[in-house]
Amino acid sequence: MRGLVVKNTGSWYTVKTDDGQLIDSKIKGNFRLKGIRSTNPVAVGDWVEIITNQEGTAFITEIEDRRNYIIRKSSNLSKQSHIIAANVDQAVLVVTINYPETSLTFIDRFLASAEAYRIPVVLVFNKTDLLSDEELHYQEMVMAMYDNVGYQCMAISAANGDGVDGLKALLAGKITVLSGNSGVGKSTLINQILPDANLRTSEISDAHNTGMHTTTFSEMLLLPEGGYLIDTPGIKGFGTFDIEPEELTSYFKEIFHFSKDCRFNNCTHTKEPGCAVLKALEDHYISESRYQSYLSMLEDKEEGKYRKGF
Repeated sequence: MRGLVVKNTGSWYTVKTDDGQLIDSKIKGNFRLKGIRSTNPVAVGDWVEIITNQEGTAFITEIEDRRNYIIRKSSNLSKQSHIIAANVDQAVLVVTINYPETSLTFIDRFLASAEAYRIPVVLVFNKTDLLSDEELHYQEMVMAMYDNVGYQCMAISAANGDGVDGLKALLAGKITVLSGNSGVGKSTLINQILPDANLRTSEISDAHNTGMHTTTFSEMLLLPEGGYLIDTPGIKGFGTFDIEPEELTSYFKEIFHFSKDCRFNNCTHTKEPGCAVLKALEDHYISESRYQSYLSMLEDKEEGKYRKGF
């Protein structure tokens, strides 16, 4: 029997079958041994084959080939990956200038990983209602920077609903994965989009200006306009996985654009003579923050490590 994985609670998966049944399912014993280097061999958004049993539950016996997926390095097992979601049309990354502050490095790492798997990203800047005039000005500059690179940006307040209707229009009829740091307001945003969801929200920790996890598992939520919104747990860091140094340039759109004019085909854009990327950086066509994110990811690959704290 074929079905769509709509929820993952760790050991159990909820599979929605083609005829609309919701069946709690587990992975068949030897399934994990097929060389899948992942903490979650099955992800929300996967199409699977299941065999039901007398208890009314089922075993997942096969995963269909994925159209795409978004993946990050597992934070506690650096040699394994964690698939955030599979078979998606787009990703919405919720970020905040403050309360808590989302680092630009985190944003860039997420964007590069999405580029690697050809997943379009919309950047949603939340909590605009809490920002000072100075912070709002900074937000405008950050949005302009990412807009110039080629990413759609939206400013919203999930708390009072400002800008949420515009986001709803982007979600209609699509499978969208919703991601971001803990505390940026994903659950509040979902409650605005789907009032019946009644997701739990929590306050920001005043001591550290950081968010606390309220979503503990991934789940696909059916949208009234068609499509699904995939709610995912908040993530503190985003270690990139399976991106080779020579590929990295192509996952930063503006660096890739200028790299075509470099003197050397294998230019790393760090110190080589005739590097068009370094010239574009000097002329302010490439932002310093984006270039530093590129260097930090290049360093990850060179040293073979996962840098925490992004």
